[in-house]
Amino acid sequence: MRKLFSTVTKKVVIGYLVIVLFTLSAVGYALYQLHQQTRHTEHLVEIEFSTFDVLRDLQQNLLALENIEKQLLILRDTELVGLRQNRNDELWHHIMTLQGLPVNEKSQTLLNVLDAYRQADKHLAEALLLEDWEQATILSGRTMVPLRTQIVELLVEYRERKQRQINTDLTRLSQQTSAAFRATVLLTLFGIGLSAPVIFAVIISIQRSVRALKRATQSISAGFFDHRLELSGNDEFSELTHDFYLMGEKLCELEQLHLDANPLTLLPGNRAIDRAIDTRINQNIDFSHLYLDLDNFKSYGDRYGYKAGSDVISRVGDLVQAVVNELGNPDDLVGHIGGDDYVVVSTLDKGELLAQAIVARFDAIVLDFYSPEDRQAQSFVGKDRYGVERIFPLMSISIAVIHSTRYKYPSRLAISQDCARLKEYLKLQDGSTYMVEK
Repeated sequence: MRKLFSTVTKKVVIGYLVIVLFTLSAVGYALYQLHQQTRHTEHLVEIEFSTFDVLRDLQQNLLALENIEKQLLILRDTELVGLRQNRNDELWHHIMTLQGLPVNEKSQTLLNVLDAYRQADKHLAEALLLEDWEQATILSGRTMVPLRTQIVELLVEYRERKQRQINTDLTRLSQQTSAAFRATVLLTLFGIGLSAPVIFAVIISIQRSVRALKRATQSISAGFFDHRLELSGNDEFSELTHDFYLMGEKLCELEQLHLDANPLTLLPGNRAIDRAIDTRINQNIDFSHLYLDLDNFKSYGDRYGYKAGSDVISRVGDLVQAVVNELGNPDDLVGHIGGDDYVVVSTLDKGELLAQAIVARFDAIVLDFYSPEDRQAQSFVGKDRYGVERIFPLMSISIAVIHSTRYKYPSRLAISQDCARLKEYLKLQDGSTYMVEK
């Protein structure tokens, strides 16, 4: 009897130890993998997405600086110097943020070019302070523009790389979760085969959690960023749930930036416009680029208010879209840069036709935006930016039409520069007009 008891005890003890061993192995392995994935997810949220945001802000700031610098050198308005300095302060803030993030070979190259840009900017700032406009123009054209172009190209390349890295990390995270799930299930099932009742409840809990995490990772990798995990508590599962939630929010933000629709007109924004132009350039497709700008819009907004100005912007967006839908091509793009600036990308044979139609239809509706008194007078009295009263004409529209065939190697930068030049000329003309530069 004692021998039988001893044998049974040994079996029980051995069985219990085996259960504990495999249970601890399964739970430990699962928690280790979950901990690793939590750290990986935190790295994605805190480092990768932060770097992506800083790169985006840097690019936007550089483009804004470029526009301000062009206006400053054209208008030679010293008030724009302060605005340029404010933008510069924002730029250096973004650069300092980038310097605080982990540095690799690509980001170090970018930081080196940014340092060269900083030195060149000091010389330009000194010339602007002395109002040496000739020297400032030379510095801008020969130094600042090439450096800024190089920085923007590096930013675009760096962001594309970062996006590929994020996608790769998400795929790897999904694969690691799947592998952890399989290994955990095998260890757990082996322990269950020896004595299932002891650890049955633990197995169910781990299995449910791992499967939920696997589905969540696969859903996010597939682009369904609103997936929610129904896990509660204060353990690693809950931490990972919270990190998945944050990652989903970040990815939703990136998706919204990708869609890039203007909230007022619902037209595609800058990124969609850039992609449309780059696609045509990369595929060697000739195209016509229309840059539309409202003249005397600011004076209209000062007189009639923000709401009336928003209505004008929205209605002009509808007008342009309607003209393109009627006279353009199915794959033409109508974009809204912001404010009272719009872009249309069409074929060479449609560019001038669309410009003519838009000018005609805008002039047909422009009187609807004004009071009877202003319509009758064809103008109104208001204050300019300097507080001086003057007579403002009614709004008109200027359209700069650039054909890509005028360039041996077309680029977005060259097109935007020519559009800015044509726009400045058109704004000096009376009434609505357009100009085609082939």
